[in-house]
Amino acid sequence: MRITEAARQLGMSPRMLRYREALGLLPPVRDRGAHRRFGPEELAAVGQAMELERRFDVSPAELAFALRALSDPSVAQAVRELGVRIGRIQAPRRALDFEKEKALRLLRNRL
Repeated sequence: MRITEAARQLGMSPRMLRYREALGLLPPVRDRGAHRRFGPEELAAVGQAMELERRFDVSPAELAFALRALSDPSVAQAVRELGVRIGRIQAPRRALDFEKEKALRLLRNRL
């Protein structure tokens, strides 16, 4: 089906559907004439994205960024570093730190 019919079925405007496409929230499927065609899989993907947006109270742009962070290791690392810096993510413990803490606990128990 064409974009206008798909948008009507999804309860949104064709413009919003194009916006979602620009954000990378639609599977990249086009026919020979470069027109987007929507089938059951594409409609289901948009529906799933809309459900995630509602459930977690995020915008389409925020969802697109989350997907980018999950798929691009450099983005994931930068977001993780920010999370550690602002205290939203606990810094990963290194094996040496674990051994140091273990030794200190043993010493405290002996005293």
